[in-house]
Amino acid sequence: MKIVILAGGSGTRLWPVSRKNKPKQIESLLGKKTLLQLTYQRIKKGFKETDIFLSINKRQLAEVHRQLPRIKKSQVIFEPVSRDTAAAIGLASAIISRKNPREIIAIVNSDHFIKNEKEFLRVLKLAGRAVKQKPDYLMLIGLNPTYPETGYGYIKLGKQIKSYNGDKIFTVDGFKEKPDLKTAKKYLKNWAYLWNPAYFVFRAETMLNLFKKYLPAQHKILMAIKKSPAKIRTEFKKIKPISIDYGIMEKAEKLLCLPANFGWADIGHWRTVQEIMAAAKTGSTCEAREVCKGKHIHLDSRGNLIYSFTNKLVATVGVKNLIVIETEDAILLCAKNKAQDVKKVVAQLKKQSLTSYL
Repeated sequence: MKIVILAGGSGTRLWPVSRKNKPKQIESLLGKKTLLQLTYQRIKKGFKETDIFLSINKRQLAEVHRQLPRIKKSQVIFEPVSRDTAAAIGLASAIISRKNPREIIAIVNSDHFIKNEKEFLRVLKLAGRAVKQKPDYLMLIGLNPTYPETGYGYIKLGKQIKSYNGDKIFTVDGFKEKPDLKTAKKYLKNWAYLWNPAYFVFRAETMLNLFKKYLPAQHKILMAIKKSPAKIRTEFKKIKPISIDYGIMEKAEKLLCLPANFGWADIGHWRTVQEIMAAAKTGSTCEAREVCKGKHIHLDSRGNLIYSFTNKLVATVGVKNLIVIETEDAILLCAKNKAQDVKKVVAQLKKQSLTSYL
């Protein structure tokens, strides 16, 4: 079983720290180590280093090798240009299938927080064993919701088909996009709806067959690259971007889901960073009501995230639930309940051609 860590995303909602050439996964947001380093070390606890692959953007290559010097060149799958998650997963499947078309692949993300790492690794291995028994199926790992989240997609479970010592495996009835709060509250009360963290386990040739069926233009390009890897420089950019969810998952008929619970969060925006750090009470020199990085003085302030990546002192007076991010060339002030909208700032920077801040 091979583990592919997707690490080519942009992370626009974590601006101004996450930038085009150094996105969130190669930044230190939860402590001294980067999200990519934390993910790699987590996987390494349960799998051999030679079975871990990285899927990255070409411009991140030098920094990734600096952070993970033990990774061999043959274990890095780099995209010359970004073409969304379907292309990234298809490319990884094509490259790995060159040696073994029947190889089982697990896709994980580089920007996730996992509280119970032992359970996470156990679930991944169990999913791999299940796919080995049902190689024509794609396995999804679904997470039991702990609150009515509107920022995640959901998996709707069908009937139970198998049980492994208490772990139940279900068919998938469908996918639900990010719901409004009223709908999310309904999902929370219904056992059949799980968060979709985008953990996929499958046989390489099975995934490629699905590309042939549902994304034939991409499949043709991927097969050309599989036959001659040097063609990636000229062929990969011809792929039309589409997510794996829209391109494959929502169309595939043979889908299974393994419900799990290992304490998960997507490090998608600054509010998540604040919540994780506040819960852990680590990496902060302030009181528990504040989460801080760098020099900070607070007076009658609470519930804030204060991250200073320079040597400047940040002082807050009478402010609550505020995100303050200070870097060498930019300052972000954002209400915590508007954390999802930081990506709109990046959109404005592009619109105004302020490229040096991207």
